[in-house]
Amino acid sequence: MSLPSFMNFSAAPTHVAPFSHAVEADGWIFITGQMPTDPNDDSKPLPEGVEAQTRRVMDNLLIVLDGLGLELGNVVNCRVYLTEFKRDYAAMNETYRGYFDPAPLPSRTCIGVTGLARDALVEIDMVARRP
Repeated sequence: MSLPSFMNFSAAPTHVAPFSHAVEADGWIFITGQMPTDPNDDSKPLPEGVEAQTRRVMDNLLIVLDGLGLELGNVVNCRVYLTEFKRDYAAMNETYRGYFDPAPLPSRTCIGVTGLARDALVEIDMVARRP
């Protein structure tokens, strides 16, 4: 077993807490949950609505995947956190689904939470695997 590698990427959004963008161990990559912040200016207001926030989160995750030399096809699991689960679940799913090929899809858990950093509506983390 190799030692874990802790990675940060300058193109990815500024950290909102103490963490690494990704940690890799033995080909498994754990990508920290991304927020709907602008990677070029984290002081900008968050996008309005769960669809726009989901797009920003997924685009931020793509930045991290790209930094790892990976793509969404390498993702094996996602966890989605929603602050307004009943209201936003369907709209988030529609936006999220548009990022993936029709099949196969990664496994996924979606969790309703009472709050997220910066009062975001959605946060998503991922687990990926190197080929």
